Amino acid sequence: MPRAKPPPPPATPDEIEQQFYEALQRADIESLMAVWSDDDEIVCVHPGGPRVVGAPAIRAAFEAIFANGAIAVRPDKVRRLQSMNCAVHSVLERIEIPTDEGTQTAWVVATNVYVKSGGAWAMAAHHASPGSPREVQDIAEAGSTIH
Repeated sequence: MPRAKPPPPPATPDEIEQQFYEALQRADIESLMAVWSDDDEIVCVHPGGPRVVGAPAIRAAFEAIFANGAIAVRPDKVRRLQSMNCAVHSVLERIEIPTDEGTQTAWVVATNVYVKSGGAWAMAAHHASPGSPREVQDIAEAGSTIH
């Protein structure tokens, strides 16, 4: 029987981000860690938590989170800034939390940073802060460019 080909690696920051959030939704630590860069200085900050640096520490932090099960999180209102080798996504994360009173919605404001090295994109940083329903509305002023 022929072997199935593994899927191609994610080719864009958007594909890496999709894999990251799908891994959170399945509590899949292997898929989650596969999105991260091999750099020693990768960093993750969970809402209200300390800065976690390096793959072993990030893995341990997510394993502790996954001990409580998968996270019903969906990225929303993604704002993107991208250059040749770096992409920054500002993401409003919508998290559904089951409670005795029914499902409640929590909001997290996250920044995901992706770097391109050796032709492949990978996550270099995920920084999440507690949010509130007011984050659903973007606050933006018309920009002015001074040259």
